[in-house]
Amino acid sequence: MKSKTLHTAGAVTMALWITLAAAGCSESGERVTVTTNQGLAADGSAPEVIVGSEESEVAAGTTVSEVSDYFSERDLVQTADLANAASIELESGQDVRITEEGVYVLGGDVSNVTVVVEAADDAKVQLVLDGVAITNVDAPAIYVKAADKVFVTTTDSSSSMEVTGSYTADGEGNLDAVIFSRADLTLNGTGSLAIIAPTGNGIASKDDLRITGGEYTIEAAADGLEANDAIKIHDGILTIQSGKDALHSENEEDASLGYVYMEGGTLQISAVDDAIRANSYVRIDGGTINIEMSQEGIEANYITINDGQITLYAKDDGINASAKVDAPVGIEVNGGTIHVEVGSGDTDAFDSNGNLYINGGIITVEASSAFDFDGEGGLNGGNVTVNGATITELTASRGGGMGMGMGGRR
Repeated sequence: MKSKTLHTAGAVTMALWITLAAAGCSESGERVTVTTNQGLAADGSAPEVIVGSEESEVAAGTTVSEVSDYFSERDLVQTADLANAASIELESGQDVRITEEGVYVLGGDVSNVTVVVEAADDAKVQLVLDGVAITNVDAPAIYVKAADKVFVTTTDSSSSMEVTGSYTADGEGNLDAVIFSRADLTLNGTGSLAIIAPTGNGIASKDDLRITGGEYTIEAAADGLEANDAIKIHDGILTIQSGKDALHSENEEDASLGYVYMEGGTLQISAVDDAIRANSYVRIDGGTINIEMSQEGIEANYITINDGQITLYAKDDGINASAKVDAPVGIEVNGGTIHVEVGSGDTDAFDSNGNLYINGGIITVEASSAFDFDGEGGLNGGNVTVNGATITELTASRGGGMGMGMGGRR
């Protein structure tokens, strides 16, 4: 497959040359001009912006002062600053390699193309999807090999990406997602993006994966969203069908990582395995979660629900805290509106291998076994209804319930 390498030699100019080098071919040196939406200087030369300067960072909206512990200011900006952007029209069979910090607007309906980001460890790269369609056989549509952070931002348009076959390793490890990143990854914007992964994951990051805007439809044979360090959702609409977990965050080296955080947005999930699974913790501060089908709805070492609208059905346990890392195990509900329905058999709506506390919220349960906990349990506030009856205390059930009862799938 041919490749395009985007060189800026320390500065982003208004006319950029992309060098095409055909792997295994004698042809080379063909040049394609990539232009931005800004004209040339008065003398006909291409004006330049020094990457990394204070002025260029402010102009590009790249200030990174944290507005919370989970999202930066730039994460939450849904429209890219295109003042100094480079436009790249993709061509089938020609990979694009981006090596410098900057904003790049991608367009085209193509096949067998990978947009590769391989920039410095402190580089921030923004890929703006302007009605892009990429279909590959054995490689990600977007592959972030190196950068500090990459933003994938949709314009007010529809984009799609699909990998139809198995993934070919890149020599550094396996690639297993339509969008695969070895750096922090943020998805935002005002448009839509469809991801289809008949094999592997939909979107994967080996660091943090943030979603702060846009609309996403993900069909994945494995996990829909996967991250080593964290999955963080501020806003956006996500419809996920997954052959394994819809959201999966796991870090084998650091017990404080491998978590899922949500403060807004909408999740519509149908998962063969778990809908939301984290090794460390799941914290929900807001948003809407509708889990139509799952083996277990929400699972982590510790689960905290402070707000939000949650409706879930699980064949096994609905909300399950089980020991995964060396940290306290428990479930804590402080607010929100939660409806949990589980299948029949040895199942529980809320199942904690540690403590279980209901401190607030409106909770309705349809299950043969509503609550099971191995440690302490307490109903300290909120409104809890189990199979149509209001309860005033938590009673642990050992071994789940039998038969359909009110817990059967209707």
